[in-house]
Amino acid sequence: MDKAAIREHIRGLLIALGDDPDREGLAETPERVARMFEEVFEGMNYTNEEIAQMFDKTFEDDLIFSESGSDFVIVRDIDVFSYCEHHMALMYDMKVTVAYVPKDKLIGLSKIARIADMAAKRLQLQERIGTDIAEIISMVTGSDDVAVLIEGRHSCMTARGIKKHDAKTYTSTLRGRFQTDERLQMRLTMR
Repeated sequence: MDKAAIREHIRGLLIALGDDPDREGLAETPERVARMFEEVFEGMNYTNEEIAQMFDKTFEDDLIFSESGSDFVIVRDIDVFSYCEHHMALMYDMKVTVAYVPKDKLIGLSKIARIADMAAKRLQLQERIGTDIAEIISMVTGSDDVAVLIEGRHSCMTARGIKKHDAKTYTSTLRGRFQTDERLQMRLTMR
């Protein structure tokens, strides 16, 4: 990430908006924004393969999984945020649910949340966040049976444009048996 270029462009943006980037309240804004971008867009520094390698912390145990593939791991309500690639507007109040049917190994639960967080820290579409998470979980666990559900609000809809404050977007990414097995789908959505 080129922080110097970000600082320069933010300064230019402040001028283009008609403000004085040297006034007291804005003098450090380009540096602050550059540091913020470094944090909130951290995921842009890595490919999905690199994220999978970073969080490839799995373990094999004496676990015996159902032959029918009806056993699965699910983590609900992982809080993430992202920025819409169309408007660079915040996507917020996002809750991610990740499920997978284990094969021979399990991933640490905190790693699932870390993968979701890192996949979201990019200029993104909500649909692609789900696809990225599913791909990374599949790489780490070796399972083709992965599901990712996401709900979130998009400030490009709530704070500008159509201004529908209560609108939420729901997306689902279903891979493997989650696409075809109605029992898995039903259990995925149960609370």
